[in-house]
Amino acid sequence: MNSATNISILFLGDIIGRPGRHIVKQYLATLENKPDLVIANVENASHGFGVAADNITELKEAGVTVFSGGNHTFDRKEIFSFIDSEPHILRPANYPEKTAGHGYCLVPIKGMQVAVINLMGRELMKPIRSPFMVADDLIAEISNQTNIIFVDMHAELTAEKVAMGWYLNGRVSAVVGTHTHVQTADERVLPDGTAYITDAGCCGPIDGIIGMDRQSAFRRMIEQMPSHLEVASGPAAACGVKILIDGKSGKATSIERVRFCESR
Repeated sequence: MNSATNISILFLGDIIGRPGRHIVKQYLATLENKPDLVIANVENASHGFGVAADNITELKEAGVTVFSGGNHTFDRKEIFSFIDSEPHILRPANYPEKTAGHGYCLVPIKGMQVAVINLMGRELMKPIRSPFMVADDLIAEISNQTNIIFVDMHAELTAEKVAMGWYLNGRVSAVVGTHTHVQTADERVLPDGTAYITDAGCCGPIDGIIGMDRQSAFRRMIEQMPSHLEVASGPAAACGVKILIDGKSGKATSIERVRFCESR
């Protein structure tokens, strides 16, 4: 295969607060062979909830090009001041049609276009439009421009993410799950050329509870008392996947988990 037609994508799971942003910058700085495109989920990038404009600037400077989201995308009101004017900052495409922001974007890479779609599950989450039907509509629209399509499926249930992978098998280049913050070990290229993993994991503290301070989580879970969750302290890790895509066919040829740990 001619390497000039290959597209390498690095996807980084949910970035959690300052520790997550810091470890992402550290990790990207260590890469000798830079990927063609870096995508990161940033719905937790600002103190664990939402994303701020300066977070986007910081991560852009580190090498991230596309920023996907999920159920926490709109937690910080300031996002309404910039999300419409930033085509590479995504929110789930199956939010109501008049919701601020964009559900997908196109990125020019090596003379080709790479489409990135952000979807959100409905099981145990908000009762929004079907991600499956919205995916159908977007793929029909996007396929006139490119056959290289990456999907961030932000969902609670493993089954819903697995279902999306199989539903889109052969129609998109990759389906990568986010939201649960724990990296799964089921990465594979499905039979018709779609790279898949149930959850890419997160970029954030490794000694917390999915990135958040243990004591505040214990108060909620054990004492059943309201508690404001704070981002945990301590060492962090950056988790995600590297995916290689044949630019001519749009099919994935490999997917590899990555986990970069900060030393204690």
